[in-house]
Amino acid sequence: MSVTLRKIQEEDLEDIMHWRMAPDITKYMNTDPKLTLEGQKKWLSGIEADSNVKYWIILVDGAPAGVINLTGLNRPDGDLGWAYYMGEKRLRSIQTALALEMSMYDYVFDVLKKHAVYGDVFSLNKGVIQLHKLCGCEIVEEKKNHICKNGVYYDVTFLCMTAERWNCIRTGKKYEKIQFNNSF
Repeated sequence: MSVTLRKIQEEDLEDIMHWRMAPDITKYMNTDPKLTLEGQKKWLSGIEADSNVKYWIILVDGAPAGVINLTGLNRPDGDLGWAYYMGEKRLRSIQTALALEMSMYDYVFDVLKKHAVYGDVFSLNKGVIQLHKLCGCEIVEEKKNHICKNGVYYDVTFLCMTAERWNCIRTGKKYEKIQFNNSF
């Protein structure tokens, strides 16, 4: 299994649109969007022009599989947000998830020199919370009824990894190193 990342291109937009509207993806997201290809093109133009975010397409053995992003790149406090999803079920694996998350920490702390990375997960998504904890994340807060989606309230778990913590635990972690391209 080879995992690589590259800049999102226009030809990726249809895949991204279908992944993002798939019920097994949206059930864990804050929104259930109704996307169009024209809207996706506007979204791509927007993120390409926004120095505060970076988005990559995730490739597994050369096949488009999902999206990973960082937000808050311009924050003066050095804290970032991040998220990812694997849209292609057949390409999902624990090894890929571990490699993505821990390589992202390497990139954020070693290359970007940031202080902390925060993420949030619907609390019912126990498997992803366990995955983040396996990578070394710590739960910093759990908010009850934090997100209302389609009339249903969801609890949200907030997690954090700091540069200091990552530097203390990274030597004990085994994962495939994934290169995050910083050139766009």
